Amino acid sequence: MSASHCLYDFRPAARTDLTMLGRWLRTPEAMRWWGNPVEQEALLREDLDNPGMTMRIVSFEARAFAYAQDYEVHTWPQAHFAGLPAGARAIDTLIGEPDMIGCGHGAAYLRRLAERLIAKGAPLIAIDPDVENVRAQRAYEKAGFRRGETVETAEGPALLMIFQR
Repeated sequence: MSASHCLYDFRPAARTDLTMLGRWLRTPEAMRWWGNPVEQEALLREDLDNPGMTMRIVSFEARAFAYAQDYEVHTWPQAHFAGLPAGARAIDTLIGEPDMIGCGHGAAYLRRLAERLIAKGAPLIAIDPDVENVRAQRAYEKAGFRRGETVETAEGPALLMIFQR
């Protein structure tokens, strides 16, 4: 199934989504890159009340299948984002439905989301996949992110990737 010409819907994540998000965090792919699902669920629960974090459920043809969050990079100071301009946003995302991985959806919805954030005034969008997460890096490149430098993060080495108009 080609995702390139399909519409994706983004809606705010809600408390009622926590059960679904918990299930998604327990998939092998999510646990590999996001870590302990219990810890991550607790962080998502906290972030629901944080106005600095925009949390979205991504749907394809009315089927919720992914989670994406974004925030202004200086709201949660991280050394590898320190040189980015004010207003730059960072995205974290995961595809929670395993049958939707490897079909082009990641690249398609991330491009749409990045374009929307730029249209709302962000000077650039950053994403920082683990250096070993080659699948994600390829999807981000297809979405229009360009590879930057390898950076150290609290979770280990990551590849800083930037999307600009």
